[in-house]
Order: sequence, then structure tokens, then C-alpha cells
Amino acid sequence: MSVLEENLDSPLKKRPPSWSDIWLKNTKPLKHVVFAMQLQSLASKDPKSQTLIAKFANIDRTLLLPDELLLKILSRLPISQRNPNSLVCKRWLNLQGRLVRSLKILDWDFLESGRLITRFPNLTNVDLLNGCLFSPRNSWILLTHRMVKMQTSSDFCSNWKLLEANLLPVEVVDRGLQALANGCPNLRRLVVINASELGLLTVAEECLTLQELELHKCNDNVLRGIAACENLQILKLVGNVDGLYSSLVSDIGLTILAQGCKRLVKLELSGCEGSFDGIKAIGQCCLMLEELTISDHRMDDGWLAALSFCENLKTLKLLSCKRIDLSPGPDEYLGFCLALERLHLQKCQLRSKKSVRALFRVCEAVREVVVQDCWGFDNDMFSYASVCRCANRCGFGLFGLDWISTIMSTPYFYNCLFINLHMLNHIPQASKVLIFRRMLIADN
Repeated sequence: MSVLEENLDSPLKKRPPSWSDIWLKNTKPLKHVVFAMQLQSLASKDPKSQTLIAKFANIDRTLLLPDELLLKILSRLPISQRNPNSLVCKRWLNLQGRLVRSLKILDWDFLESGRLITRFPNLTNVDLLNGCLFSPRNSWILLTHRMVKMQTSSDFCSNWKLLEANLLPVEVVDRGLQALANGCPNLRRLVVINASELGLLTVAEECLTLQELELHKCNDNVLRGIAACENLQILKLVGNVDGLYSSLVSDIGLTILAQGCKRLVKLELSGCEGSFDGIKAIGQCCLMLEELTISDHRMDDGWLAALSFCENLKTLKLLSCKRIDLSPGPDEYLGFCLALERLHLQKCQLRSKKSVRALFRVCEAVREVVVQDCWGFDNDMFSYASVCRCANRCGFGLFGLDWISTIMSTPYFYNCLFINLHMLNHIPQASKVLIFRRMLIADN
């Protein structure tokens, strides 16, 4: 008898396991099936157990999960599913509110009653601009602006300051800011209009992490409250908007702002007044300022020379300015920004050659210039770019100009390192060929 015949337990003699052996070996998945069959058999015998089985089937299994785990699950779902998920039950509604970080308030009573904090306790970005306006409900006239959208009555033509009469009182806005600051201590961004110094002081004391603030209808007294925001990095001040409201921001307010908010990185002044002293104070105190935007300014002549005090300024934007600086002063008093890299001009009146020449003198270290939808920019003004020390390495982007082919024929244009091809969209094909030929000649 051979060895294989004597040893019946040899592995060579064992047959491979079948599917039934593998299935029956792990009986854990079958327990649920057996349990369901037992419930079904009991239900067929005992009528009282039918109600128990029905209640067992309707049990919400998510009740076994803690809130922290369920929050992690809901946070990983797509944003498009958040609103439907909040309709499942009250618990999911409350949990979904804890995931919301940014919100635009349209109903001021929702904030002042405390429902906002209860519903969304973890807000970090709040926009109160539209909530600070009240308008007639039965009006079919809709007023839209780049900042606000509201309904107005038919007699709005008699008052050109449309928002003056439709703003909430200052006391009401301050109460809302106090409720928001007490309920959202981790607030990082805030947009508000018609607030006072006391309301902003409350926000500054309670919301220590506030980094971005957009304030409409601002004045010098309100800036005292902003100065208490020590960690503020991004600030937008809107003083006067034609047709909507009027307010005054002068050198006094800019000096108060500069002495309080020394960590500013981005600053936008829209519809603000001021002069050389206000811009100089900002440049001397806000040493971390890298981007300055001036929109529709009402500043006195001579303010352009104060830009040289902004030693770390990298980006300068002029938007919707009817004038730049009609009397900039002699060149030896202008100075220039050493660290400036980008100059952006959009929807500005550039008809004053003296202003444009002074602007390029101050920005002589610039590396990139963008001119978009500006008026009065001709060949002579384009030649002022030659004063830039980096003119041979400067890039120009021109948008919305019908006479680009004429501008590109100037010898100063071909010293640029790069050209934004968006400006060639409205040029005839023959002009494009001529332009590229001249560019090749200039390169050689």
C-alpha cells in the first residue's frame, strides 16, 4: 500500500472546497436573514407583533449616530444636496445650519430676533447690505445697482438720493451688529451700511478674528470704530455713491484709520475725499499694504505724490475715476513706488496729459500695465510709459479700445515683453498682419 493510500488526511488527497462550504463557513451574514424570518413567522402567528415590526421598520437608524459623526457625513455631501437634506427632519435641519459659513441677510427681523444665531451658529461671512434696506412690498419697480437690489416707489425721481430714505436707522443697525457679534465670535468678513462708531466697536471687541470689512455710507466718525479692529487685513470704504447716498471721508478719517489698522494688506477707497495728508498717513502707518484701489475719488489735487510713501505697495488700481490729479506738482516732488509691479486703469478719464505723465512717473518701477475701457488715451499719452525704468520689460494689456492698431504702431509698444491678445479681437485681419510684421521688425 502506498503512502498516499495510508495517509487519508494528506493535503494532496483533500478535495477543493465548494461554494456551499464557503457560504456556510461564515454564518454571520445569515443571522440577519434568520432574524427577519423569525420576525415574519411571529408576525403570522401573533397579531400584536405586527405593530412591533412596523415600529421597528420605521426607526430612524441615524439616531444612533452622534452629532459629530453625522456632521462629518453631511459635510462630505455635494453642496447641491444640502438644501434637500435639511428637509429630512429637524435634527438634520439644525445640523445643516451648523455647516453654513457664509450668508446674505435679506430680512433684518431674522437677525434681530435671534433666529439667525440659532439657525446658523457658525457663520464667518455675513452680508447685511440688503438687509439694512426696507422697500415697499406692493411696488413693481425694481432698482438694481452693482451693490444693491431693491423695490422702490413711483415717486423716486423726486429724490436723487434713493437709499437715504430707505435705510434702517442707525440705532437699529447697531442693535443688529451687537446681536451678530455676541452670537458669531468667529466672524471673519462683514458687509454693512449705515452703522455707527458704537456698533463697529462692539464687533471689534467681540469678533477678534475679523479680517475683512466692507463698510458703506462711511464717514470720519465711523472710522473710529474701525480703528479698533487690530487684525483687519482687507478693508473697503464707500463714502459717496451718486444717486444712492452721500457721506464724507476726509483726511481726518484716513489718518484715524491708518493709526488703528496697521495690518492692512488690501485697501479700497470708493467715493472718498482726502488729499496728500491722508494717503501719506496710510503709507507711513500701514507698512504691510500691498494693494490699493481708488474708485471714483473726490480727492484734492496733489494726492498722487503721497503714493511714494507706500513702500511695499505692489498693485495700484484706479477704477471709474473722472480725473486722476489735475495738479500733481513738479516731478522732483512726486517720487515713485519702489515695489510697485502692477498698474490697472479701468473706466477712467485720461484726457489730462499732465495727470497721465505724473501717474507713470510715480509708477516708473511698474512691470505690468492694464488699460481697460478708458477715455482720452492717445499716442502721446502712451509714450509717457517710456519714463518707466522697466519699460523694456513691461507688459501692456489694452481692452475695449477701438484704436488699438494705431497705438500698437508706436515704437514704445514693441518694447513690451508680452501683449495681451484679448485686445486684438476687434482689429481687422489686415491690421493684425501689419501689427505682427512690425512686432517682428522690432524684435530684430
